Amino acid sequence: MNDEAAVHGQEPIQVCLLAGKIMLQSGAETYRVEDTMTRMADALGLPGSHSYVTPTGIVFQSGEAESAKLIRIIERTIDLEKVSAVNDISRKLGSGAFTTAEAHAKLLEVEAGRHTYSTALQIAAAALSSGCFTLMFQGQMADFLPGMLCGGLGFTAFLLFHRLVKVKFFAEFTASLLIGLFAACLVWLNVGRELDKIIIGSVMPLVPGLLITNAVRDLMAGHLVSGLSRGAEAFLTAFAIGAGIAVVFTLF
Repeated sequence: MNDEAAVHGQEPIQVCLLAGKIMLQSGAETYRVEDTMTRMADALGLPGSHSYVTPTGIVFQSGEAESAKLIRIIERTIDLEKVSAVNDISRKLGSGAFTTAEAHAKLLEVEAGRHTYSTALQIAAAALSSGCFTLMFQGQMADFLPGMLCGGLGFTAFLLFHRLVKVKFFAEFTASLLIGLFAACLVWLNVGRELDKIIIGSVMPLVPGLLITNAVRDLMAGHLVSGLSRGAEAFLTAFAIGAGIAVVFTLF
């Protein structure tokens, strides 16, 4: 009986931790994660809770006399649909529309859910956007199709290598290297015209735009550790992309 009561007593804490974990893994800013966890804790009857969030971990304490709980974040991706779903659950929990058990069940459903868009659709969107970016950077119409081909190939390579080797920067370096080589081959075969325009348009789907945005927003919110770490990650990503293209220009 005491064990069952202890489990139910821990459920509000698990709800807060699960919400923070889903949001952080899905690309939310650290200050948004902390704010959501605090609001959910207040709604669940845990006033005076404390949360400390970094890009790689969450520390949550429900009260001064309680022990802190830690969750390690290893995998991070971009899924703003999950971030929005957790925010919606938080609002409904605060308004009393959900009980603790219902909120926990809904969060488990969100965590188990797959990406909103399939891999094939992501690749198609990356290819199309690459062609459009090529034109936006003042490329010729003849470079639209090469830009699409290079962008689609690069994004496919990024997804493939990221699954094979759990080192994101290696996947980005390899993808940008293949983009540069393929673009150079297309220009050499007279399929494309301007090599630089094709390359810059094709690497745009790999550019860490959300990372840079989150780093700036975290810094502005006063989360210096998270802001600097996200900024460093964005810098390394940009460096990996630039290094792959630099190798191509060195060879050709």
